[in-house]
Amino acid sequence: MRKSIHEIPPYKEKFWTIPNVLSLYRLIMFPVILYFLLKEEQKIFVTLLIINLITDILDGFIARNFNQRTLIGAKLDSWADIGSYLLAFGGVFQFEWNYVLEHKIGFGIFIFLYLASVSLVIIKFGNLLGLHLYSAKITGYLQGIFLVFLLSSVYMEWLFYVMIIVGCISKIEEIIIILKLKAKRSDVKGLYWVLKNNL
Repeated sequence: MRKSIHEIPPYKEKFWTIPNVLSLYRLIMFPVILYFLLKEEQKIFVTLLIINLITDILDGFIARNFNQRTLIGAKLDSWADIGSYLLAFGGVFQFEWNYVLEHKIGFGIFIFLYLASVSLVIIKFGNLLGLHLYSAKITGYLQGIFLVFLLSSVYMEWLFYVMIIVGCISKIEEIIIILKLKAKRSDVKGLYWVLKNNL
């Protein structure tokens, strides 16, 4: 049975692990990708954003399967995720503004729930936790696929609605978990495990 991140002994709390380096890469690349966004270099922006999304998948996979999960890594990953979110939606607003206007209700609801979850966790715990919900991972994959298609001018309406519905459900689950948590926790997987383990 895989141990919770909070059961990892202190000597395993190493900083220079492959997942942490990949998260650091995403943080360092934020201003670089932002530069190309502001310069309206769409092809370079999309390419670098795809690399960011791939490193996000890799760092989680390596951390889980090679026992390299750390508390600092969870926080780095959460901050890097926020950076990637800002860049991705910045790209949508910059290059696909008309699409945003046509789907403003869906985008608006998701952004509201996203900001609510981030604000709530910071107000309650003073920092991001790196909850790593399964629903958030699924949402991330759907959003990554959708945004790559959209920024490449490939429009898939059904994928937009699937992404928004799954994303909103994930954020509602996250908000409920944050409200229920009694103390700072990372890697909680989902509401089922929070209730089961009385976290």
